[in-house]
Amino acid sequence: MSNIELKKANQMAAIDLMIHNPDLNKKQLAEQINVSHRTIQSWFADDRFVDMYYKKYMVSFNAKLPMVLNSMIREAVEGNVQAGRLVLEHSGKLVKNINVTVDSPFEKFLKAEQIDAEDILDAESEEVAEIIETLPERNPENDKPKKRQIKEKKAVERIKEGKPPSRQKKREDRANRYALLQRAKKVGLEPLPSRRPTASEKRKWLEKLAELEAKQSHTHQA
Repeated sequence: MSNIELKKANQMAAIDLMIHNPDLNKKQLAEQINVSHRTIQSWFADDRFVDMYYKKYMVSFNAKLPMVLNSMIREAVEGNVQAGRLVLEHSGKLVKNINVTVDSPFEKFLKAEQIDAEDILDAESEEVAEIIETLPERNPENDKPKKRQIKEKKAVERIKEGKPPSRQKKREDRANRYALLQRAKKVGLEPLPSRRPTASEKRKWLEKLAELEAKQSHTHQA
């Protein structure tokens, strides 16, 4: 027998001994197959030997599974709850569900300080509500920012060119305001504030004026 064949035979013998005697240490294994302890250590440093050992071990392991399972079934039938659970898990009849909860750093801080997250949310909601209440009324002109920018740019260009609104336009605006004031006076409606009203204020004022005029007209007809 060549040295290579002898080495392979000794390795197979070592593997069989380890599979059937799992408590055997390397020194005892070396004595059993009549090789040095250093030789055993060199085998375990060889990936090919370790791979061969693993494959042989798994063959033996799988061969013993039916016997192990039968023993567990006998134990389960006799009332061993743990054995019964293992049998059911092995057969896929019982599945373990694991729920993992991961807290964010902010949640960990709240728990450490014993702060209820609902209180934080309520406080933030109240703060947002207060901010909303103090916001100015929406200007519809802001809905079309590009159109507004073009309009403002043209106005700036006219001012730079020394072209203020025409006198005719000013006269027409004054005439319209005067006519509205006269109409409001007839129905007892307070005039708009002296400051420049917003579009929303002007719209509501005109709606109120129309409503009062309609009522007055209906009264006269009656």
